[in-house]
Amino acid sequence: MQATTVLVEGESDRMAVEALALRLGHDLTAERVTVVPMGGATSIVHFLDRYGPDGAGHRLLGLCDAGESRVVARALARAGVGTGSLDELGFQVCHADLEDELIRCLGVDGVLDVIAAQGELASFRILQRQPSQRERPITAQLRRFFGGRSGNKLRYAQLLVDALPAGQAPPPLARLVSSF
Repeated sequence: MQATTVLVEGESDRMAVEALALRLGHDLTAERVTVVPMGGATSIVHFLDRYGPDGAGHRLLGLCDAGESRVVARALARAGVGTGSLDELGFQVCHADLEDELIRCLGVDGVLDVIAAQGELASFRILQRQPSQRERPITAQLRRFFGGRSGNKLRYAQLLVDALPAGQAPPPLARLVSSF
C-alpha cells in the first residue's frame, strides 16, 4: 500500500483532521496516512519536494484556506502532481479557514457551548467588548478568540471536532478524510 501524506497549513488543522479521522474509524498508522503541518501554505514547495513525485513518491492529499489556494495550485503543478481543480488533485479548500468551517458547521450557539464548557465564555465576552471587536460579526469574533491566545487554535480544533453531531463535519474536512 502506497503511503499517503496529507499536507495541512498548521498544527490545528492537523489536530482537526486526525480527530475526525479517528472519530470516523480510521487507523491512520495502519492505512499509512500521515498528516503533516507545513507551517503555512507558502511552505508547500518544500513538502512537495520531500513527499511528492520527485521525493518519496507518496500519494498527496491536502487542506488549505481559500486565500492560499492559488499558491497551492501553482506549487502542485510545478511539482508535477497535476493541474486542474484542487479537489481533483485531492486538496480541499476551506472558505476562510478551518475554524470558519467548524463554526459554520456547529453554529454559533454550538461553538459558544464548547467555549462555555471550557470555562472561557467570560473571556470571550471580554473580547467582544473590545473596541476593535464590537462591530465585527460574531463569527469573526470567534475566529479572533481562537487565534488570539497561544494554544487556543490547537486546543479548540479537537474540542470543536468532538462537538460535531454524528454524521456532520465541515464539507472540506469531511471530503478530505473520506478520501483516505
